[in-house]
Amino acid sequence: MKNNSIIRRKKRTRFKLKKVSSRKRLTVFKSNQHLYAQIINDEEGKTLASVSSLEKIFKEKKLDNKKILAEELGKEIAKRSIDVGIKTVAFDKGKYKYHGIIKILAESARSAGLDF
Repeated sequence: MKNNSIIRRKKRTRFKLKKVSSRKRLTVFKSNQHLYAQIINDEEGKTLASVSSLEKIFKEKKLDNKKILAEELGKEIAKRSIDVGIKTVAFDKGKYKYHGIIKILAESARSAGLDF
């Protein structure tokens, strides 16, 4: 059973983002081994750009350090979303606190050109 505070944090974050902002949503998910990020259009329910640590370009680099991997993922998701034509997004951290790997990914995406 999941911790109730984690579930509440996730619902609160998503509710506020969808209520207040009409921008596309940059959402992040992390498992024990991998990181995933995607740009979602909530109006249509479609994923516009995505990146994960399972992709070939990241596996070839053999990044053992998750912090460096998160930084590379942030740069790549920013590049892909700008290629699609999206510069402003709302950052959805989901059930995670804004620190560590999530913060590194967000800051690298921000420094690569995304505005949030």
